[in-house]
Order: sequence, then C-alpha cells, then structure tokens
Amino acid sequence: MAEVREMTIGVLGGTGAQGRGLAIRWARAGLKVVIGSRSADRAEQAAKEIVEVAGGDVTGQDNAGCAASADIVLAAVPWEGHAELLKSLQSQLAGKIVVDCVNPLGFDKKGPFALAVPEGSAAQQAEQLLPESRVTAAFHHVSAVALADLSVDHVDLDVLVLGDDREATDVVRALADVIPGVRGVYGGRLRNAHQVEALTANLIAINRRYKAHAGLRITDI
Repeated sequence: MAEVREMTIGVLGGTGAQGRGLAIRWARAGLKVVIGSRSADRAEQAAKEIVEVAGGDVTGQDNAGCAASADIVLAAVPWEGHAELLKSLQSQLAGKIVVDCVNPLGFDKKGPFALAVPEGSAAQQAEQLLPESRVTAAFHHVSAVALADLSVDHVDLDVLVLGDDREATDVVRALADVIPGVRGVYGGRLRNAHQVEALTANLIAINRRYKAHAGLRITDI
C-alpha cells in the first residue's frame, strides 16, 4: 500500500468549512494539499489563509487542476452541485482514490433530514459517475469547527470509511489517522453509505440540542 504521507491530497470544495477544516489538519500534519474551487483565485486565497494558520505545503487551483494534480481527491462540495462537478472531472479523476464526504440533507422547520438519492447515496452516485475511479466514502461526521481550531489538539472522533476497494479504504483510513485523536475505521461496502450520510442529520440535531460538536466513537475495536 502506498504511504499516504507521500501522496498529494486534493480537496474539491476546499473553500467551504468542511473541506477547509480537513485541509488545515492535513497541512499541519505535513501532507501536501491542493485546494480546489470553481475559481482558481478563490482557491489560491484559501490556500494562502490555510498556510498562515497551519503552515505546510498548500496550493490552490481550479477544480480540474486540483483533481489532475492530486493522488487522493476529497469531494466536499454542496450536494446540489455534486453530480455536475464529478461528471465534469471524470478524466482527471480516472484511476485515483476519490473520497466522497457529501451528505445529502434537507432542512425545514423541524430540522435536518436525509434526502432520498436515486442511486442510493451520494457515494454510490459518485461511483456511477466515476467508473474509472476508486470511490470511497468517509469524513461525513467531522466537526468543521473542531478541525479548524488548532487549539483543539485532540479531535475525539472515529471516521467510518466505506468502499469496495480494500486497498483504497486502507489508504483513506490512514488519511484519517494523521489527524491527532482521529481513527479511521472500516465501515463496510459502499452500498452501506446511505445510513452513514443520513446519520449526519441526527448529529446536527444532537449538536443543536446540546450546543456541542459531537462525533462518533466505535467501541470494542
């Protein structure tokens, strides 16, 4: 298995809270990170801000450039633009590990709820759109606030990693492990991604009720 610390990590949606938070932690851990955005200028600005906070080797490109230059690519984009973006990057993402962390959620006066996805989940949609990529699902339940706050030196969290490619899931588990306090845990085949994505609605409800940044821990392993 390739050593994750020797890989370049691309973050599609790296100007958003979740993508930026993960990029900050990976940069602090010494990984090479490329921020992707629809606007190369916005990506470059976000990369500069991340370096100011966390140090490290962080650059910014448009989404296509980010996907082309990275070994592992995290999709941390809004659900509304998920399909269109991934379809447009099929060639750049061919042969690469793609980590989908998108949560298809809706919000109404009762709070957050999981949306129905025709393919079964965001990750399965990615798998269909990227037949030549090694699609995994992970990082759905991380607190963007905790990630971005480097005074939090131990992020108390297990990251469930799902996928059908054993080596790819092992690489993504290692990517989780480089964040202090975080542990990557194999969570099953990609077909089981729906309930992992949907559980985010429960965590949002927990966080609102208890004014917390709750995560998950898996016991007895």
